[in-house]
Amino acid sequence: MTKLSSTEPLKKFWFRKSPTAQTSIVPAGDVSGQALVVVIAIMTFLASLAIGGVDLIGHSAHNWENQVSREATIQIRPTDGLDIEKTLKYAVELAKSFRGVKSAEIVDRTQTERLLEPWLGTGLELNDLPIPRLIAVTLDDSVPVDFGMISDAIATQIPGGSFDDHRNAISRLVTMAHATIIIGLVILALVISALTLTIIFATRSALSANQHIVEVLHFIGAESSFIARQFDLHFFKTGFKGACYGGLSAIIVFIAFSFWSGFVSGTPGGDQTSALFGHFSLGLSSYIKIFILVSFVSLLTMMTSRLTILSQLKSIDRSESELF
Repeated sequence: MTKLSSTEPLKKFWFRKSPTAQTSIVPAGDVSGQALVVVIAIMTFLASLAIGGVDLIGHSAHNWENQVSREATIQIRPTDGLDIEKTLKYAVELAKSFRGVKSAEIVDRTQTERLLEPWLGTGLELNDLPIPRLIAVTLDDSVPVDFGMISDAIATQIPGGSFDDHRNAISRLVTMAHATIIIGLVILALVISALTLTIIFATRSALSANQHIVEVLHFIGAESSFIARQFDLHFFKTGFKGACYGGLSAIIVFIAFSFWSGFVSGTPGGDQTSALFGHFSLGLSSYIKIFILVSFVSLLTMMTSRLTILSQLKSIDRSESELF
Protein backbone atom coordinates (compact mmCIF):
# COMPACT_ATOMS: atom_id res chain seq x y z
CA MET A 1 0.00 0.00 0.00
CA THR A 2 1.12 3.51 -0.72
CA LYS A 3 1.74 5.48 2.40
CA LEU A 4 -0.03 8.82 2.47
CA SER A 5 2.13 11.85 3.06
CA SER A 6 1.44 13.75 6.24
CA THR A 7 0.83 16.87 4.17
CA GLU A 8 -1.74 15.28 1.87
CA PRO A 9 -4.80 16.17 4.00
CA LEU A 10 -3.53 19.73 4.28
CA LYS A 11 -3.14 19.99 0.50
CA LYS A 12 -6.67 18.69 -0.02
CA PHE A 13 -7.93 21.25 2.47
CA TRP A 14 -6.22 24.23 0.79
CA PHE A 15 -6.73 23.22 -2.83
CA ARG A 16 -10.25 21.83 -2.65
CA LYS A 17 -12.82 23.69 -4.73
CA SER A 18 -15.27 25.73 -2.75
CA PRO A 19 -18.87 24.63 -3.35
CA THR A 20 -19.86 28.30 -3.60
CA ALA A 21 -17.03 29.29 -5.95
CA GLN A 22 -18.29 30.85 -9.16
CA THR A 23 -17.14 29.62 -12.52
CA SER A 24 -16.98 32.18 -15.28
CA ILE A 25 -19.44 31.64 -18.10
CA VAL A 26 -16.66 32.62 -20.50
CA PRO A 27 -14.18 29.74 -20.88
CA ALA A 28 -10.67 31.19 -21.04
CA GLY A 29 -9.62 28.92 -23.90
CA ASP A 30 -12.63 29.58 -26.08
CA VAL A 31 -12.67 33.35 -26.39
CA SER A 32 -10.14 34.60 -28.94
CA GLY A 33 -7.27 32.80 -27.16
CA GLN A 34 -3.70 33.68 -27.97
CA ALA A 35 -4.56 35.03 -31.42
CA LEU A 36 -6.20 38.14 -29.99
CA VAL A 37 -3.28 38.65 -27.60
CA VAL A 38 -0.86 38.53 -30.54
CA VAL A 39 -2.95 40.96 -32.61
CA ILE A 40 -3.22 43.44 -29.73
CA ALA A 41 0.52 43.06 -29.02
CA ILE A 42 1.43 43.81 -32.65
CA MET A 43 -0.83 46.85 -32.85
CA THR A 44 0.31 48.18 -29.47
CA PHE A 45 3.90 47.65 -30.60
CA LEU A 46 3.28 49.71 -33.74
CA ALA A 47 1.46 52.40 -31.76
CA SER A 48 4.30 52.57 -29.22
CA LEU A 49 6.85 52.90 -32.02
CA ALA A 50 4.77 55.73 -33.47
CA ILE A 51 4.62 57.47 -30.08
CA GLY A 52 8.36 57.09 -29.49
CA GLY A 53 9.24 58.13 -33.04
CA VAL A 54 7.04 61.23 -32.88
CA ASP A 55 8.61 62.22 -29.55
CA LEU A 56 12.16 61.71 -30.86
CA ILE A 57 11.56 63.73 -34.02
CA GLY A 58 9.68 66.40 -32.08
CA HIS A 59 12.61 66.70 -29.68
CA SER A 60 15.04 66.99 -32.60
CA ALA A 61 12.87 69.66 -34.24
CA HIS A 62 12.85 71.60 -30.97
CA ASN A 63 16.65 71.41 -30.81
CA TRP A 64 16.94 72.58 -34.42
CA GLU A 65 14.70 75.56 -33.71
CA ASN A 66 16.84 76.46 -30.70
CA GLN A 67 19.97 76.25 -32.83
CA VAL A 68 18.60 78.97 -35.10
CA SER A 69 18.80 81.47 -32.25
CA ARG A 70 22.07 80.12 -30.77
CA GLU A 71 24.43 79.28 -33.63
CA ALA A 72 25.72 80.80 -36.85
CA THR A 73 28.71 80.29 -39.14
CA ILE A 74 31.20 82.56 -40.89
CA GLN A 75 32.73 81.07 -44.04
CA ILE A 76 35.92 82.42 -45.61
CA ARG A 77 36.91 81.19 -49.07
CA PRO A 78 40.67 81.14 -49.79
CA THR A 79 41.80 83.53 -52.51
CA ASP A 80 45.16 84.37 -54.07
CA GLY A 81 47.37 86.44 -51.78
CA LEU A 82 45.06 86.07 -48.78
CA ASP A 83 46.61 85.34 -45.38
CA ILE A 84 43.86 82.98 -44.26
CA GLU A 85 44.98 82.67 -40.63
CA LYS A 86 45.21 86.43 -40.15
CA THR A 87 41.84 86.91 -41.84
CA LEU A 88 40.26 84.29 -39.59
CA LYS A 89 41.47 86.09 -36.47
CA TYR A 90 40.20 89.42 -37.76
CA ALA A 91 36.81 87.88 -38.58
CA VAL A 92 36.58 86.51 -35.03
CA GLU A 93 37.21 89.95 -33.53
CA LEU A 94 34.75 91.55 -35.95
CA ALA A 95 32.01 89.06 -35.06
CA LYS A 96 32.54 89.54 -31.33
CA SER A 97 32.07 93.29 -31.72
CA PHE A 98 28.37 92.88 -32.52
CA ARG A 99 25.67 92.91 -29.87
CA GLY A 100 24.27 89.47 -29.10
CA VAL A 101 27.40 87.50 -30.10
CA LYS A 102 28.65 85.48 -27.12
CA SER A 103 31.68 83.88 -28.74
CA ALA A 104 33.35 83.09 -32.05
CA GLU A 105 35.80 80.22 -32.51
CA ILE A 106 37.84 79.12 -35.50
CA VAL A 107 37.03 75.59 -36.68
CA ASP A 108 40.41 73.88 -36.98
CA ARG A 109 41.48 71.75 -39.92
CA THR A 110 40.83 68.46 -38.14
CA GLN A 111 37.21 69.38 -37.50
CA THR A 112 36.83 70.60 -41.07
CA GLU A 113 38.15 67.28 -42.39
CA ARG A 114 35.63 65.42 -40.25
CA LEU A 115 32.80 67.57 -41.59
CA LEU A 116 33.82 66.76 -45.16
CA GLU A 117 34.41 63.02 -44.66
CA PRO A 118 30.85 61.94 -45.65
CA TRP A 119 31.38 63.53 -49.10
CA LEU A 120 35.13 63.48 -49.77
CA GLY A 121 36.30 60.52 -47.70
CA THR A 122 39.21 60.29 -45.27
CA GLY A 123 42.86 61.31 -45.62
CA LEU A 124 42.17 64.77 -46.99
CA GLU A 125 44.95 67.24 -47.72
CA LEU A 126 43.21 70.56 -47.23
CA ASN A 127 46.28 72.49 -48.34
CA ASP A 128 45.82 71.07 -51.84
CA LEU A 129 42.12 71.95 -52.02
CA PRO A 130 40.37 75.35 -51.99
CA ILE A 131 38.38 74.40 -48.89
CA PRO A 132 36.67 77.34 -47.14
CA ARG A 133 37.56 77.87 -43.49
CA LEU A 134 34.81 78.18 -40.91
CA ILE A 135 34.19 80.17 -37.75
CA ALA A 136 31.53 78.90 -35.32
CA VAL A 137 29.58 81.81 -33.84
CA THR A 138 27.57 81.36 -30.63
CA LEU A 139 24.70 83.79 -30.11
CA ASP A 140 22.92 84.96 -26.98
CA ASP A 141 19.29 83.96 -27.54
CA SER A 142 18.14 86.44 -24.90
CA VAL A 143 19.48 89.41 -26.89
CA PRO A 144 18.10 90.48 -30.31
CA VAL A 145 20.71 90.01 -33.04
CA ASP A 146 20.82 92.06 -36.24
CA PHE A 147 21.74 89.30 -38.69
CA GLY A 148 21.62 91.66 -41.65
CA MET A 149 24.18 94.03 -40.16
CA ILE A 150 26.56 91.18 -39.32
CA SER A 151 26.18 89.70 -42.80
CA ASP A 152 26.88 93.03 -44.50
CA ALA A 153 29.95 93.68 -42.32
CA ILE A 154 31.43 90.24 -43.03
CA ALA A 155 30.79 90.54 -46.77
CA THR A 156 32.37 94.00 -47.05
CA GLN A 157 35.28 93.76 -44.59
CA ILE A 158 36.34 90.10 -44.98
CA PRO A 159 37.65 89.07 -48.44
CA GLY A 160 35.74 85.97 -49.55
CA GLY A 161 33.71 86.04 -46.33
CA SER A 162 30.03 85.22 -45.87
CA PHE A 163 27.72 84.89 -42.87
CA ASP A 164 25.18 82.06 -42.53
CA ASP A 165 22.64 82.03 -39.69
CA HIS A 166 21.24 78.62 -40.83
CA ARG A 167 17.65 79.87 -40.66
CA ASN A 168 16.69 78.63 -44.14
CA ALA A 169 18.21 75.16 -43.72
CA ILE A 170 16.84 74.68 -40.21
CA SER A 171 13.42 75.93 -41.32
CA ARG A 172 13.27 73.23 -44.00
CA LEU A 173 14.34 70.56 -41.51
CA VAL A 174 11.74 71.69 -38.98
CA THR A 175 9.03 71.68 -41.66
CA MET A 176 10.02 68.13 -42.63
CA ALA A 177 10.01 67.09 -38.96
CA HIS A 178 6.54 68.53 -38.39
CA ALA A 179 5.25 66.71 -41.48
CA THR A 180 6.76 63.47 -40.13
CA ILE A 181 5.07 64.06 -36.77
CA ILE A 182 1.69 64.51 -38.48
CA ILE A 183 2.22 61.28 -40.45
CA GLY A 184 3.13 59.48 -37.21
CA LEU A 185 -0.03 60.74 -35.51
CA VAL A 186 -2.14 59.61 -38.47
CA ILE A 187 -0.53 56.15 -38.31
CA LEU A 188 -1.20 56.05 -34.57
CA ALA A 189 -4.87 56.92 -35.15
CA LEU A 190 -5.17 54.21 -37.83
CA VAL A 191 -3.60 51.61 -35.53
CA ILE A 192 -5.99 52.49 -32.68
CA SER A 193 -8.94 52.34 -35.09
CA ALA A 194 -7.85 48.94 -36.40
CA LEU A 195 -7.36 47.73 -32.83
CA THR A 196 -10.88 48.82 -31.90
CA LEU A 197 -12.40 47.01 -34.89
CA THR A 198 -10.39 43.89 -34.08
CA ILE A 199 -11.71 43.90 -30.52
CA ILE A 200 -15.30 44.31 -31.74
CA PHE A 201 -15.05 41.36 -34.12
CA ALA A 202 -13.30 39.21 -31.49
CA THR A 203 -16.05 39.99 -28.98
CA ARG A 204 -18.76 39.04 -31.47
CA SER A 205 -16.90 35.82 -32.12
CA ALA A 206 -16.81 35.15 -28.38
CA LEU A 207 -20.54 35.77 -28.14
CA SER A 208 -21.22 33.39 -31.02
CA ALA A 209 -19.21 30.66 -29.31
CA ASN A 210 -21.12 31.19 -26.05
CA GLN A 211 -24.47 32.21 -27.50
CA HIS A 212 -26.34 29.33 -25.89
CA ILE A 213 -25.01 30.26 -22.44
CA VAL A 214 -25.90 33.91 -22.92
CA GLU A 215 -29.41 33.02 -24.10
CA VAL A 216 -30.05 30.68 -21.16
CA LEU A 217 -28.90 33.30 -18.65
CA HIS A 218 -30.97 35.93 -20.43
CA PHE A 219 -34.09 33.76 -20.50
CA ILE A 220 -33.89 32.89 -16.79
CA GLY A 221 -33.79 36.57 -15.94
CA ALA A 222 -30.08 37.44 -15.68
CA GLU A 223 -29.54 41.14 -16.16
CA SER A 224 -27.64 42.34 -19.20
CA SER A 225 -25.05 44.06 -17.00
CA PHE A 226 -24.38 40.76 -15.19
CA ILE A 227 -23.82 38.93 -18.47
CA ALA A 228 -21.56 41.70 -19.75
CA ARG A 229 -19.48 41.60 -16.57
CA GLN A 230 -18.63 37.97 -17.23
CA PHE A 231 -16.78 39.12 -20.33
CA ASP A 232 -15.24 42.27 -18.81
CA LEU A 233 -12.43 40.70 -16.78
CA HIS A 234 -11.49 38.24 -19.51
CA PHE A 235 -11.14 40.90 -22.17
CA PHE A 236 -9.38 43.29 -19.78
CA LYS A 237 -6.77 40.61 -19.03
CA THR A 238 -6.46 39.79 -22.73
CA GLY A 239 -5.99 43.43 -23.68
CA PHE A 240 -3.59 44.12 -20.82
CA LYS A 241 -1.44 41.09 -21.64
CA GLY A 242 -1.21 41.94 -25.34
CA ALA A 243 -0.63 45.64 -24.66
CA CYS A 244 2.17 44.87 -22.19
CA TYR A 245 3.87 42.58 -24.69
CA GLY A 246 3.64 45.23 -27.42
CA GLY A 247 4.70 48.16 -25.22
CA LEU A 248 7.67 46.31 -23.69
CA SER A 249 8.79 45.11 -27.13
CA ALA A 250 8.79 48.70 -28.41
CA ILE A 251 10.80 49.88 -25.39
CA ILE A 252 13.33 47.10 -25.99
CA VAL A 253 13.64 48.18 -29.63
CA PHE A 254 14.35 51.78 -28.61
CA ILE A 255 16.91 50.63 -26.03
CA ALA A 256 18.61 48.45 -28.66
CA PHE A 257 18.74 51.37 -31.11
CA SER A 258 20.13 53.57 -28.33
CA PHE A 259 23.02 51.13 -27.82
CA TRP A 260 23.51 50.93 -31.59
CA SER A 261 23.56 54.73 -31.83
CA GLY A 262 26.29 54.90 -29.19
CA PHE A 263 28.25 52.19 -31.00
CA VAL A 264 28.24 54.00 -34.37
CA SER A 265 28.65 57.46 -32.85
CA GLY A 266 31.38 59.41 -34.61
CA THR A 267 30.83 57.77 -38.00
CA PRO A 268 29.23 59.74 -40.85
CA GLY A 269 26.12 57.55 -40.88
CA GLY A 270 25.83 57.60 -37.11
CA ASP A 271 26.12 61.38 -36.97
CA GLN A 272 23.43 61.84 -39.61
CA THR A 273 21.08 59.44 -37.82
CA SER A 274 21.70 61.18 -34.51
CA ALA A 275 20.92 64.53 -36.12
CA LEU A 276 17.44 63.29 -37.06
CA PHE A 277 16.52 61.00 -34.16
CA GLY A 278 18.98 61.99 -31.45
CA HIS A 279 20.43 58.98 -29.64
CA PHE A 280 17.09 57.09 -29.59
CA SER A 281 16.85 57.74 -25.85
CA LEU A 282 13.23 58.08 -24.79
CA GLY A 283 12.47 60.63 -22.13
CA LEU A 284 10.26 60.07 -19.11
CA SER A 285 7.29 61.57 -20.95
CA SER A 286 7.59 58.93 -23.69
CA TYR A 287 7.55 56.07 -21.16
CA ILE A 288 4.52 57.65 -19.47
CA LYS A 289 2.75 57.88 -22.85
CA ILE A 290 3.45 54.20 -23.56
CA PHE A 291 2.13 53.27 -20.09
CA ILE A 292 -1.00 55.34 -20.79
CA LEU A 293 -1.34 53.55 -24.14
CA VAL A 294 -1.16 50.14 -22.42
CA SER A 295 -3.84 51.21 -19.91
CA PHE A 296 -5.94 52.71 -22.69
CA VAL A 297 -5.78 49.54 -24.79
CA SER A 298 -6.76 47.41 -21.78
CA LEU A 299 -9.74 49.61 -20.90
CA LEU A 300 -10.67 49.98 -24.56
CA THR A 301 -10.74 46.21 -24.92
CA MET A 302 -12.99 45.83 -21.89
CA MET A 303 -15.34 48.71 -22.72
CA THR A 304 -15.67 47.73 -26.37
CA SER A 305 -16.54 44.18 -25.35
CA ARG A 306 -19.16 45.46 -22.89
CA LEU A 307 -20.80 47.79 -25.40
CA THR A 308 -20.81 45.11 -28.09
CA ILE A 309 -22.34 42.54 -25.75
CA LEU A 310 -25.04 44.93 -24.55
CA SER A 311 -25.83 45.72 -28.17
CA GLN A 312 -26.16 42.02 -28.95
CA LEU A 313 -28.43 41.49 -25.95
CA LYS A 314 -30.66 44.33 -27.13
CA SER A 315 -30.91 42.56 -30.47
CA ILE A 316 -32.09 39.42 -28.64
CA ASP A 317 -34.73 41.48 -26.83
CA ARG A 318 -35.93 42.96 -30.12
CA SER A 319 -36.14 39.51 -31.66
CA GLU A 320 -38.22 38.28 -28.72
CA SER A 321 -40.58 41.25 -28.94
CA GLU A 322 -41.13 40.56 -32.64
CA LEU A 323 -42.02 36.93 -31.89
CA PHE A 324 -44.57 37.88 -29.25
